Amino acid sequence: MNGLPGTERNGVVQPDATSQEIYDGGMVVRREVLGAAHVDRANATKDEFTEDFQDMITRIAWGGIWTRPGLTRQMRSAVTITAMVAHGHWDELAMHLRAAITNGLSRDEIKEILLQTAIYCGVPSANTAFKTAQQVFRDMDSTVTDTPPN
Repeated sequence: MNGLPGTERNGVVQPDATSQEIYDGGMVVRREVLGAAHVDRANATKDEFTEDFQDMITRIAWGGIWTRPGLTRQMRSAVTITAMVAHGHWDELAMHLRAAITNGLSRDEIKEILLQTAIYCGVPSANTAFKTAQQVFRDMDSTVTDTPPN
């Protein structure tokens, strides 16, 4: 479903998978979803204190969950956006809004997800989520228009 070898059952987490194979598979998806620049920045700032955390999220979240064939990346993005709104994780929401566009969700679909969160997560949270999305989309649009032609 997602093109990674050995993903027919449980994504890259196969019975004979090594920790390194799970990490590598997670890193592939993490880079595809968040972009290489974001992942490179996260890895460049890791130190002895944060290294285990970066390893864990790559192996468990990205290798263990995001490589599973049971949901599309668009559906995973929708669920993740909702969770970020529900818990008020605004910086993470901004990152996952960009990822949702990368994963193929349209701005209209994201708007519908945020409208849904107003009912189930609360209007104040959705209000902040809409403001966050507005800023993310402005930033994305200005990045596109600021890019000089080749």
